[in-house]
Amino acid sequence: MLQKLLFLIVPFLIISCQQPPERNCTDFKNGEFSFTTEINGEQKTTTFTRNGDLEVDFFEGKQDSSSVRWINDCEYVLKNLNPKNKAEEKSIHIKILTTSDSSYTFEYNAIGEKRKFRGTAIKTH
Repeated sequence: MLQKLLFLIVPFLIISCQQPPERNCTDFKNGEFSFTTEINGEQKTTTFTRNGDLEVDFFEGKQDSSSVRWINDCEYVLKNLNPKNKAEEKSIHIKILTTSDSSYTFEYNAIGEKRKFRGTAIKTH
């Protein structure tokens, strides 16, 4: 009985002692980034520059600006400054999950919607 109990406890202890994912979110508050996602079966890349409380996005030859409101070091809300339709009026909540030296993995969703998406942004400058 004791052997079976140890067999169950040891793996649990090993898993629970793992280091939490690295999150140096402040390294990504400002800079130039790129993000690639699949839209209708095609890979699409957005580049964006974030500086202070402003983010400027470039997608398919078009530029758009959003205000940035940091909730804490790893979460912020984007609000489109010039929405062209109802969908663009919704703010986007972004939570940085992990970081590396040149990228961060994040989770995002429109505020008020349950469905969340994930992506990775690469810092280019």
